Amino acid sequence: WPCSGMAHAVLAVVVVSLSLPLGFYSSQSYVLDDKQGLGRVFDGIGGLSGGGATSRLLVNYAEPYRSQILDYLFKPDFGASLHILKVEIGGDAQTTDGTEPSHMHYENDENYFRGYEWWLMKEAKKRNPNITLIGLPWAFPGWVGHGKNWPYDFPDITAAYVVNWILGAKQYHDLDIQYVGHVFIAKVLRSTLDKVGLTVVGVIAADSNWSISSSMISDPYLLDVIGAHYPGTTTVSDALKTQKKLWSSEDYSTFNDEVGGGCWARILNQNYVNGHMTATISWNLVASYYEKLPFGRDGLMTAEEPWSGNYVVESPVWITAHTTQFSQPGWTYLQTVGQLAQGGSYIALTDGKGNLTVVIETMTHDHSVCIRPPLPVFNVTSQNATFLLKGSFASIKELQVWRSQFNFRTKNPSFFEKLTPLKLLDGSFTLNLVEDEVYTLTTITTGRKGSHPDPPPSARFPKIYKDNFNVRKYPPFSEAPNFADQTGVFENYVNMTDPGPHTFTLRQVITERPVTWATDADQTISVIGDYQWHNLMVTCDVFMENTKTGGVFIAARVDKGGQSVRSAKGIFFWVFADGTYKVTSDLAGQTVLEEGQSGTQAYGWHTLSLTVKGQSALGLLDGNPLWNNTVVPSPKNGWAAIGTHSFELAQFDNFVVVAE
Repeated sequence: WPCSGMAHAVLAVVVVSLSLPLGFYSSQSYVLDDKQGLGRVFDGIGGLSGGGATSRLLVNYAEPYRSQILDYLFKPDFGASLHILKVEIGGDAQTTDGTEPSHMHYENDENYFRGYEWWLMKEAKKRNPNITLIGLPWAFPGWVGHGKNWPYDFPDITAAYVVNWILGAKQYHDLDIQYVGHVFIAKVLRSTLDKVGLTVVGVIAADSNWSISSSMISDPYLLDVIGAHYPGTTTVSDALKTQKKLWSSEDYSTFNDEVGGGCWARILNQNYVNGHMTATISWNLVASYYEKLPFGRDGLMTAEEPWSGNYVVESPVWITAHTTQFSQPGWTYLQTVGQLAQGGSYIALTDGKGNLTVVIETMTHDHSVCIRPPLPVFNVTSQNATFLLKGSFASIKELQVWRSQFNFRTKNPSFFEKLTPLKLLDGSFTLNLVEDEVYTLTTITTGRKGSHPDPPPSARFPKIYKDNFNVRKYPPFSEAPNFADQTGVFENYVNMTDPGPHTFTLRQVITERPVTWATDADQTISVIGDYQWHNLMVTCDVFMENTKTGGVFIAARVDKGGQSVRSAKGIFFWVFADGTYKVTSDLAGQTVLEEGQSGTQAYGWHTLSLTVKGQSALGLLDGNPLWNNTVVPSPKNGWAAIGTHSFELAQFDNFVVVAE
């Protein structure tokens, strides 16, 4: 026992969970000191909505559940208490789990009310007025690329497109975007921002890896932050030489069980300890998309059932709180941070006014593996750690203590538990640290493990679901509830020329292939429902607007979406403006099960009905059988869907699904 005079004070705090006396382990001392100066300025911890469509289902939650979810993410001293919200600048394209609409579908089109990121930023700002807002385009409308799948041949056009989004955020929503990310046109973007008076908006680049660092040494004007994605807690020497802010501007992307929480705990500390990164942003903010899409449940919390109201506050929320509730952007890291002798790490931050926050993690290798990059082998064992407070911290007499224990062996974790305050003697304290723990020791007394009443229990998607898309003229969101666009953009539409039964419809509005790094399909598609659906009937009214090559479909048992949508299988019932139909087992339309004459034309409403039971299917057109007893051996289950044959205008109405 290295500091026997402290025994009673420390034991009261930390021994309750231990089976071994503190003296059993060897002890190592760590100095926390500001006498020789401080480290880098802390810029915060954040979440990312988008890249793509990761918050899609969140907007469909009823109150009070939607507000409760937002509280757990953004409300200070309550849950994750995030400092940063980064959102996708929608580009009409598939960017991982879906498409988000652009503010400029076409070159002469501007609309700053599409999508849900505006709403999300306002809700975040409502809870935390000091939150940092960041925008990044993952994709672009096709017109930006001028026919190429590359948006940078005309950098002035691309920069103006991005800057318009920033200007629109302020003009229409009173949102000040503080940073914008970009990969290849950082210099042009900086110049364009300055020309319109947005000199305070910072540029993050390359927002992918450290490759831009060498350019920054010779041209420091280029940007404000060097942002890397999934850096594995390390940086490169050129990045350090720039003396610019270094951020992990996209990280985590890991299934949010306890191992995912361990991943997040490790990288939040070690991104600074190993890589001098002063901000870490989680992809994604909240897993609010169908779980069978790629990277299901890779969010700080899970909110994927708006129909039931159920959501889950996962472990990463409370791991985030260990740092965010006890330090703020503008605080400064101490130089005296680092690795623990027997594995794990510690960081320390100060506000420069006498406050100190120390965060310690002892996550073991197998319990902190992130999805990427590969994690080298390392060992963590139980250890005594004595922390010596020097400099301006030597006079601190008491620290608040918060602890999370993952308890993988007992499978009985305890997250963000407030312990008895720790009394210090002679400016030092000793902890017995066991594997897979997180501690916060802080002078800040405002921390709180917030809570709301339990949400409703989990429930499957309703077996009977109807939507006639009858929304008011200016709906709060441009998307129809629970539809998840995977290629194309399906928007609520008011047909002012048709005052009849189809005045309010859902319209696919993208007419040109967008520019994206992901693999869009050649067809547009929006999925909905329960991925486990096997026997079901899908009915929908359809309206083609392309007189020569137009085509639309309804589908069942669709087995893929997101960046895998191009290879989606299912049962697809197509009709075309040339008076034909076909039934295929794939979205690409290559495997034809049935085909023939339908008599369908553009600019007329038709009702399609698809019934799938076991290995057979039948289709009705306008209430009359068109084909039946078609064998559909696979897939066995999947979502319902609607879509178009190409990037073309088409409308849908009176959607109904009835599943067994």
